[in-house]
Amino acid sequence: MLHFTSTQILAWLGAWFYPLCRIAALVGTAPVLSDSGAPQRVKIALAIAITAVVGPTVDSVPAADLASWEGLAVVARQIVIGAAMGMTMRVTFAAFTYAGDMIGLQMGLGFATLFDPQHNQQTPVVGSLLSYLAALIFLALNGHLILIGAVAESFRSLPVASASGMTLDWRALVDQGALTFVLALHIALPVIAALLLANAILGVMMRSAPQLNLFAIGFPATLLIGAAALYFALPDMLGAIQRGLVDAMGRIIPW
Repeated sequence: MLHFTSTQILAWLGAWFYPLCRIAALVGTAPVLSDSGAPQRVKIALAIAITAVVGPTVDSVPAADLASWEGLAVVARQIVIGAAMGMTMRVTFAAFTYAGDMIGLQMGLGFATLFDPQHNQQTPVVGSLLSYLAALIFLALNGHLILIGAVAESFRSLPVASASGMTLDWRALVDQGALTFVLALHIALPVIAALLLANAILGVMMRSAPQLNLFAIGFPATLLIGAAALYFALPDMLGAIQRGLVDAMGRIIPW
C-alpha cells in the first residue's frame, strides 16, 4: 500500500500548480488566445494542456505550502510574469485598433461601430478591420505557437523558485507605451494625410463658393477619399502590422 506524506503531496501539487498559474495568466491576457468569444472552459483546458506538456520540464519548483504566505507570493510572481508577456502583445494590438479609430474618425465613421469580440466592446469599423487583420497576421506568423514557446522558455530564464528578474523597469513600460502611439501613427498617417488634404481642398471650395452645401458634398467626398486612401495604403499597413508583431514577439522571446 502506498503512503504519501503531506510534504510530498504539497511538492507534487506545487510542481504543477505554479506553472499553471503562469500559463493561465498568459492565456488570459494574450490576444487571440484570450478572445472573449471562446468559452472559458476552452481557455482553462488549453492552459491545463500546455501545463501538462511544459510541467515535466520545469525545474527548481519551491516546496512551499500553497496556503502559506510564501506560496501566495510564488503564485503572485507567476501571474505577474505570464500577464506581462500577454499584455506586451495586447498593447501592440491596441496600437492597430487605435490607428483604425483615428482613420475612422477622420473619415466620418466615428459613430459606425461593430462589436469586437476580442475586446468585448463596440469598436469603430475601421479599427475592427485592422484588429481582425492583425489577428490573421498573428496566426499566419504562428504567433500563438511563439507565445507558448516563450512561456515554456521563461521557466528557464525566470525559474519558479527564483525571484530574480522581477524588478519592474518603469522606463521600459513608458517606452513601450510611446512605441504604441508611434506605431499607430505610422499606420494611420498616409490615410490621415490624404484626408487632411481633402479637407483643405473642401475648405477652399466652401470659401470660394459659400452657396455649396458643405454637408451634402463634404461628407460623401471625405468618405470616398478615405476609402480610396485606405485601399491603396492597405498593403503598407499590413507590412507595418507585421513588423510591429514581429518586434513585439522579439521582446517576449528573450524571457
